[in-house]
Amino acid sequence: MNTTTNTPYCDLEQFSKNFKGYHMYLSIFVCTFGSILNALNIFVLSTKQMRCPTNFILTSLAVADVLVMLEYIPFAYLHDKSTTSPHYFTYSFAAFIIFHALFTQSFHFISCCITIILAVWRYIAVKFPQNNAKWCNSKRTKITIFLTYVLCPFICIPLFLSIDITRMNVLVDGTGKMVSRPSANQTGLKNVTIYFANYKQNTVLKDISLYVYGVVIKLVPCILLTVLSTLLIIELLAAKERRKKLLRPAVVPDEENGIVKRKVQQRHLDKEKQADRTTKMLLAVLLLFLMVEFPQAIFGLLNHIVGEKFDKECYQPLGKFLPLMGG
Repeated sequence: MNTTTNTPYCDLEQFSKNFKGYHMYLSIFVCTFGSILNALNIFVLSTKQMRCPTNFILTSLAVADVLVMLEYIPFAYLHDKSTTSPHYFTYSFAAFIIFHALFTQSFHFISCCITIILAVWRYIAVKFPQNNAKWCNSKRTKITIFLTYVLCPFICIPLFLSIDITRMNVLVDGTGKMVSRPSANQTGLKNVTIYFANYKQNTVLKDISLYVYGVVIKLVPCILLTVLSTLLIIELLAAKERRKKLLRPAVVPDEENGIVKRKVQQRHLDKEKQADRTTKMLLAVLLLFLMVEFPQAIFGLLNHIVGEKFDKECYQPLGKFLPLMGG
């Protein structure tokens, strides 16, 4: 990356052209496969014997993810149509692009927030096991999930307000392809009106939307997940030390009390081991989520700081690649 004004920040044009041919097929495969797996998760976690606060959170996370993937399938198919044809730039498709932007960002943000809730709930379960049943009961978990689904789309509203449908007249040749620079002897050209989604000229709204996307939706969740993941790792190490202390031979007054004490210790160890296994599994989910989200957070922040040049040269060429990575 170069910071001079005459040199491009990124050289991704060829990558974008090469990836374009695979985008639709990879998108449909990833989204279909992911939707099936998430549907199975929802089915299993919704059964009566599996109902608990942690599984409520995992179910709501799977619902948000499957909605994003199902909506992305028609978008991937329609967006891979030839952009040289004016039929691609209809008003209805421009409106669909705006809907797609709001829908995917809203539910992806919901996924981020639910993942944070999952980390907080797990930290409370490990750090304050005596208060876990009270602080993170089923009723509070359901209310928290409901509020997340309601409030997150409101936070994404600036993204919606900053985008508008732009109308433009273009020249089309006899084959129906748009001509950007017609030659002097070229004939048979027609004027056609096209529509496309674009940022409004209002720079304040645009700046707010970029700030909401780059900082609120992307960067803040990454920071919170980093902090919570670190705290969970610390608690896992502390639990390991506690187990070592419990395993040390203790001096007991008689054999009967020793047997009772060993049984209590074993029960406590079994509970801690089960809790550790659950925490490690959820910690792996958090770290994978963080690995996917953090690069997008950096890109979103740089879009806001550097401006349109970075967006055009670096972010837009990766526009079809990043959603497959989770964004």
